[in-house]
Amino acid sequence: MITLTQPASAKLQSIMTEKGIQSHALRVFVSGGGCSGLNYGMTFAEKPEIDDKVIEVDGGLKVVVDPASLFYLKGAEIDYIDSLMGGGFRIENPNAVQSCACGSSFRTAAGEQGTPCSG
Repeated sequence: MITLTQPASAKLQSIMTEKGIQSHALRVFVSGGGCSGLNYGMTFAEKPEIDDKVIEVDGGLKVVVDPASLFYLKGAEIDYIDSLMGGGFRIENPNAVQSCACGSSFRTAAGEQGTPCSG
């Protein structure tokens, strides 16, 4: 299961309200690439795909994940960090054995090696 911290949930709800897409879900996915082999991605989805795992979190927010991505994201926590240097979403993934300094790329024990980090 994937969880969201309270700051992440609040920020997502704020963004969705601002964009007028309160009925959408947050799609979290993994794609190949990046300096550690796999990249995290997030977007909004109007509706889940037939094979998606749908996770309901506090406040009626829904998170959808495709089966292939769920394999890499089981137990992950999505947080939102706001600091003087800027803010952003961060995924804490217990399956990651290596992560890029930028936080958007990772590798699991079953994953492939990445390419040199450019950021």
